[in-house]
Amino acid sequence: MEVRAKKYLGQHFLKDENIARQIAESLTGSTKHVLEIGPGMGVLTKYLHANAELDFHAIEIDTESVVYLHDHYPTLHVIEGDFLALDLNELFCEPFAVIGNFPYNISSQILFKVYDNRNQIPEMVGMFQKEVAERVAAKPGSKTYGILSVLLTAFYDIEYLFTVHEHVFNPPPKVKSAVIRLRRNSTQALSCDEQLFTKVVKIGFNQRRKTLRNALKQLSMPLDKVPEPLLALRAEQLSVADFVTITQALESSVQ
Repeated sequence: MEVRAKKYLGQHFLKDENIARQIAESLTGSTKHVLEIGPGMGVLTKYLHANAELDFHAIEIDTESVVYLHDHYPTLHVIEGDFLALDLNELFCEPFAVIGNFPYNISSQILFKVYDNRNQIPEMVGMFQKEVAERVAAKPGSKTYGILSVLLTAFYDIEYLFTVHEHVFNPPPKVKSAVIRLRRNSTQALSCDEQLFTKVVKIGFNQRRKTLRNALKQLSMPLDKVPEPLLALRAEQLSVADFVTITQALESSVQ
């Protein structure tokens, strides 16, 4: 049986049902409340909906897909709308997991929203374009290490689960996909101003060819308390702890 893949892949059809089952089964059960983003024609939905232990909801922006889901899963709670515009405080009273085959063109925005709502979302499993998945899971020193790598690693343990090859779709797309899992770590809050931390991370990577000494000049804050060895490095060479140290030093310099 062929099931339609998400529209981010164009008119490609997922042939391998085992991939859909693997994605659904990658949730660890950290919470019974689960939200699927963009279920489309139910490639993952049927496996999630079949799990009676889940308090399972889905959000879908495409009207045609919403009608299909209502017809095929009449007991499923389907929200017609845009996840990026959704007030998550109104969805679940308790923490919930997020899962989906995410549209490539908004996948980074979805990850930023997960980050912003990290205290509500203890777990996320998703299929992304392989390059995005690798970027999120990247470690310091890697050329793919970036803003999302740092921000998400600060609060989540990130696992690259498996690669999804082109041949499981018909016709095959031009890019590979990959499935990753984020699970909330024990960090409740950073030991620094988190807004300034985020700003420092973004400035560093937006000028990733520059050393931190040069990149951070745009902050117009004294750098004299930032350890010299860190100022001499580029953003891609710094760990979460390094960015916290820099943020703490910047804070102390203006107190």
